[in-house]
Amino acid sequence: MKITFLRQAPLLLLPALFPLPLLAADNASQTMVVSAAPAASGLSELDTPAAVSVVSGDEMRHAAPRVNLSESLISVPGLQIQNRQNYAQDLQLSMRGFGSRSTFGVRGIRLYVDGIPATMPDGQGQTSNIDIGSIDHIDVLRGPFSALYGNASGGVINVETETGQQPAMLEASSWYGSYGSWRNSVKASGATGDGSHAGDVSYTVSASRFTTHGYRDHSAAQKNLGNARLGVRIDEASTLTLLFNSVHAEAQDPGGLTAAQWRDNPRQVVSNVTQYNARKTVDQTQGGLRYQRQMGEDDDLSVMMYAGERQTTQYQSIPVVAQQRPGQPGGVIDLARHYQGIDTRWTHRDTLFSVPVTLTGGLDYETMTEKRKGYQNFIGNDFGVQGDLRRNERNRMWNLDPYLQTAWQFGDRWSLDAGVRFSTVSFTSRDDYITARDPDDSGSRRYHRWLPAASLKYAIDDGWNAYVSAGRGFETPTLNELSYRSDNQNGLNLGLQPATSDTVELGSKKRIGNGLLSAAVFQTDTQNEIVTDGTVNGRSTYKNAGETRRRGLELGLDQQFGYDWHLKAAWTLLDARYRSNACGSDSCDGKRIPGIARNMAYAGLSWAPEQGWYAGTDVRYLSDIAANDQNTVRAPAYTVVGVNSGYKWLVRDWSLDLFGRVDNLFDRNYIGSVIVNESNGRYYEPAPGRNYSVGLTLSYAFR
Repeated sequence: MKITFLRQAPLLLLPALFPLPLLAADNASQTMVVSAAPAASGLSELDTPAAVSVVSGDEMRHAAPRVNLSESLISVPGLQIQNRQNYAQDLQLSMRGFGSRSTFGVRGIRLYVDGIPATMPDGQGQTSNIDIGSIDHIDVLRGPFSALYGNASGGVINVETETGQQPAMLEASSWYGSYGSWRNSVKASGATGDGSHAGDVSYTVSASRFTTHGYRDHSAAQKNLGNARLGVRIDEASTLTLLFNSVHAEAQDPGGLTAAQWRDNPRQVVSNVTQYNARKTVDQTQGGLRYQRQMGEDDDLSVMMYAGERQTTQYQSIPVVAQQRPGQPGGVIDLARHYQGIDTRWTHRDTLFSVPVTLTGGLDYETMTEKRKGYQNFIGNDFGVQGDLRRNERNRMWNLDPYLQTAWQFGDRWSLDAGVRFSTVSFTSRDDYITARDPDDSGSRRYHRWLPAASLKYAIDDGWNAYVSAGRGFETPTLNELSYRSDNQNGLNLGLQPATSDTVELGSKKRIGNGLLSAAVFQTDTQNEIVTDGTVNGRSTYKNAGETRRRGLELGLDQQFGYDWHLKAAWTLLDARYRSNACGSDSCDGKRIPGIARNMAYAGLSWAPEQGWYAGTDVRYLSDIAANDQNTVRAPAYTVVGVNSGYKWLVRDWSLDLFGRVDNLFDRNYIGSVIVNESNGRYYEPAPGRNYSVGLTLSYAFR
């Protein structure tokens, strides 16, 4: 677990660090390494006055399939991440309850990969372009300071790819599992120097292919993924990093099941899913350039530029009769998105009245253009094909956010970090499909919010800190949430308002030997929470739910015993409820927000010597989850256990790692995730029973 930032401003630079890591000063005393175990400098993760978890890439790859983030991020407190067993809809991911409404993709959470947002300006994100095989570490930021990232910042997940080092390495990896699942991957990394001299070059290039028949009927998928990172030291003060990523994915969509269908046969799908061949295809390519320069002893400049395109085609299982209604946009969605952005930031360190101060100012601009078309999913009696055009529009969304952050160090024990961001998000839609029965649905909206955050930290002793923080965040409707209205009405859902959240958090962290124990309690009050109004045949509509409140407790333990034993544990208590009626005639006041577990627990124990035999086990518990606003339907609680074992050979410059694992060891029948407010009663997405897999990794070092 590792994260680097300036000692005088630990929390200040977290929002600046994740998307665009600062170029650290050469003076080692100015940097801090955040780690569960004490770093060489004597500093640790406890010096960060925020709820931060860092998961290393090596930990994520250890005896794991390396396919989904849900394999390893389940150990992070406050993070509910569930595998839908539906690669057409991505993982179901929420942080402190933000994002639980999502029926596909990731919402309410900001995602970054090597500084490039995997979350679009409208707040819609996805994880399909993340290559676990080349991850260096993942930073997970929860709490008030995530608001400094702007729109949709219920939390922040930042992925950093490995930087190539000497000696050059070549690695090949394979994994084979139940249900016809397999993954093959290759990675090459290296450097021409140590990165400190002009002309030094580092590189990491990886490619992988994943294929599965799927646990359920009609749930096959395949994904090809490529990732590259090239770093160049221009001179003693500046570096340039080039980034490239491309993904192609095809997946069938099995949809959900009713409670009776799940109990009868959890692998089945309803008839209209196969009748209309529900499926999705995604192609995405993006590139970025990151420039960092140390302007002087006390000043740093950082610039990040990126651009990309994403093409999505989705065939839904909407019946023919439903598409006969005027204004119905059809059962085929065709999206072409082009996005780009630039984030420029200046950091200055100084003293004011003998108090060390760090000041960071920046400007973030992101824009996305979308061409959205809708077609009927039939031609005559031929279903699951592209038919007549029913929708044609051009949408544009952009945000322009200036921000300012400061850090004050008042002696050895007290520090204050504060920041503010003014976020502007604009949405414009031009309707190019206008008929006598389908009038012009063009429209626009613009949202503005001031987003302040502050944290006060007190160092009780060298290994124990406490902090209190507060902040305000907001979340605008995504393009998809604006695209459909409830009750079969025509036009855009422009009545949706952005949600505004106020959070207060109290936390403490204590170093225990070679580990870290952390605790945080928080309360978040939200106005105009955006929730699911209903879901029919894979298409969801949304509404504002008035007031909600989240109260929670998070505990985490990351402990190393001796050289070879490692214990990781987490527990989350989250009470998320409506504080006003969001159900129309049925009162929801006081009901639990659907899609959120009240209790989550995880414990993992591993014995992992540097070479030879190793083994591990993990246990995960999730309490029952309400599937609708009225809380009349729930997915039962469950506990699942996994075990793994393997052997690692190290022979000169060669390394061979062979492992096997069993997941859901006791063959529990449980619900992996829910579809919130599914109007046909098909709330449940079943998880697989006991399943097996084996894998191997072969690498060679060119010394």
